[in-house]
Parts: sequence; structure tokens; C-alpha cells
Amino acid sequence: MKGLKAVFLDRDGTIIHEKPGTYLSDPARVKPYQSAAAAFKLLQQCGFKFFIVSNQSGIGRGYFTEKEVNAVHARLLKLLKPAVIEEIVFCPHAPEQNCTCRKPQPKLGLKLIKKYRIDPSRSYMIGDKKADVEFGHALGFKSVLVTTANGKNHLKKYPDLKPEKVASNLLNAARFIAKDSGAAYEA
Repeated sequence: MKGLKAVFLDRDGTIIHEKPGTYLSDPARVKPYQSAAAAFKLLQQCGFKFFIVSNQSGIGRGYFTEKEVNAVHARLLKLLKPAVIEEIVFCPHAPEQNCTCRKPQPKLGLKLIKKYRIDPSRSYMIGDKKADVEFGHALGFKSVLVTTANGKNHLKKYPDLKPEKVASNLLNAARFIAKDSGAAYEA
């Protein structure tokens, strides 16, 4: 029996608007990209399950609490309905804490793969940073870099970065995944 096919997504700059260099702790400021609803609908039609994997270094830096991050996530889940996010996991550490759970380290993804019996060969990672692309590859997923938020800068800054696809937004990433996976779906 084949394992679950999944799409792991970064949060800030991928699903929701992000001003690079800022930290989101106010649920009222959660604003999904316009293409998010259509992207989730398309991927859901293709049979994918969704997981959000995010680095939330603002906790480790003392900018906000885990409770505030959870409030942001509760608002995000509400705004993304009818899409169902199976689980949201995040690293609360600052980069200098050298933890084992911060993307691109695969720890958080490996836990999800085991818990949900996800098939890496049928799964994808979407994000707007080098760490997201590397995280996906470390899990055996195909990685899609969206050029929203940090994406364009990371392409220039890291010329050796090799995502399987560069997409202008979440919907175009979803279209690539739908086509690449060979899934039947309504256009």
C-alpha cells in the first residue's frame, strides 16, 4: 500500500503575506495570499494532505510567545477553510541556538512522515526560502520555491539553489504539483 501523498508548506511568505525581516504575532494581521484558496482547492482535488512547517525564531528571540504563535495559527486555519491543514509544526528556536528542528534540518518533517505514513516520493515542499528547498530535499520531497516574499532574493543570493520548480505564487506551485504528480483534477 502506498503512503499518504502530502504537501508541506512554509507559512510566512508562502501562504500568508510577509514583510521580510518582520515577525508576525498578531492574528489580526494574518493575510493569506489571494491565490491560496485556489491552490489548496486544486491540491485537495488531487488527493494531497497539507502540513505547515515553519521556523518561528521570534519565540527564541523573545519577540513573542508560543501562545501568540498558536493564536496566529488558529486564525490562519480559520481563514484557509474549507482547506484542512492536518497539522502545523514549528521550530521555536533562534538560529544561534543550533537546535535540530530548525529548517533545513529534517527533524520536524521526519516526525510528520512517520506519524502520518507519508510517502516522500509522492510529496512536495513549497516555500520561499533556501531553507525550505533544502528541507524538502532532505526529506526526499520535490521542492517548489515561490518568488513571493523572499523567493526572488534567495534565487539571486544562492545561484546553486535547485528547486524542481520556481513558481510566481502558491497557485502556480499547485498547478506544477498537480501536473507533475499526474493527478486527475478539474482545471
